[in-house]
Amino acid sequence: MALNKKLNSLGFMKPPSETRVVVAMSGGVDSSVVAANLAEEGYDVVGITLQLYDHGLALAKKGACCAGTDIHDASRVAEKMGFPHYVLDYENSFKSAVIEEFADSYLAGATPVPCIRCNERVKFKDLLETAKDLQADCMATGHYIQRKVGKNGAELHSAADKDKDQSYFLFSTTPEQLEYLRFPLGHLKSKKETRELAHKFGLSVAKKADSQDICFVPNGNYASVIEKLRPGAAEPGEVVTESGQVLGKHSGIIHYTIGQRKGIGVSGSKEPLYVVKLDVEKKLVIVGPRASLTTRHLNVKEINWLGADPFKSKKEWHFKVRVRSTQQPHIAIVRPESETDAIVELITPEEGISKGQACVFYGNETTQIFGGGWIC
Repeated sequence: MALNKKLNSLGFMKPPSETRVVVAMSGGVDSSVVAANLAEEGYDVVGITLQLYDHGLALAKKGACCAGTDIHDASRVAEKMGFPHYVLDYENSFKSAVIEEFADSYLAGATPVPCIRCNERVKFKDLLETAKDLQADCMATGHYIQRKVGKNGAELHSAADKDKDQSYFLFSTTPEQLEYLRFPLGHLKSKKETRELAHKFGLSVAKKADSQDICFVPNGNYASVIEKLRPGAAEPGEVVTESGQVLGKHSGIIHYTIGQRKGIGVSGSKEPLYVVKLDVEKKLVIVGPRASLTTRHLNVKEINWLGADPFKSKKEWHFKVRVRSTQQPHIAIVRPESETDAIVELITPEEGISKGQACVFYGNETTQIFGGGWIC
């Protein structure tokens, strides 16, 4: 008589003990809980932590996801829960795939989002291939996002907890990667539930603070990192109005971002001034009133499409789009120009949009993410 088999919690038709899962462990509470919970369920867990930059510097850097202390924390979790843990040196890969582009983009007047590139080019590419080399059935992470299986295969959906949702940073996940990835925390209603699980397993990271900074940018000081990576690149120039009136001097465009109001270094205006444009070639910081920050139309490139129908199968798509991680999606019309380029029309203009940021597409009546691209 045939055995009545059923899917395990990761979606495989076999017992957890016969299902190998590689867990990407940052050393924080989220990925630690994922690994501990899967180990508790009886899965064949292998933990992997990536060393992404100089270990000596990392040891002195707290509050970032890839610091040396975090590597130690990940190892302690693996030891307590009884599964193997490996640290892989990805410093060269991370530098070439993420940090170098970050520096070049910033010098070009853009506002890059390196965490997206890290997921796209390191974690979900190189690390995912390592997981396959280890003959793992899947790779799990601690990201707050949901993977659901629809009629056309795996779909990407926003996390149940809107405050922790990380879909903005994962829009470039490809359909092939999505088939292999698992996100066990995406269904949780709050971060409190995650910490309760950490306490349940007796993990040392249960009360550990969430990481706030980009891992290689101490205290959010982008300019200091750029100056270190590109010595002499911070050339001085002028602060001017939109009509060209010179208001003052600046010590380098890298110290400014679109939408910035404080710290511009000029005074005497009757109304508040904002950075509305950066002219890299002429070394100009262009300032203007808040009204000059509004944008209705965006050029978006390098689109990663996750919809079931081809992107160009329609002349226009009606989505909600998010143009920065801290804002809620707003209604927009996406008009494909090619398979990877589009014009996005925002029904309600938004302020402070900068090239280098991502534009992510969400369903109007669903939690599904249909992809996204880069604002150029």
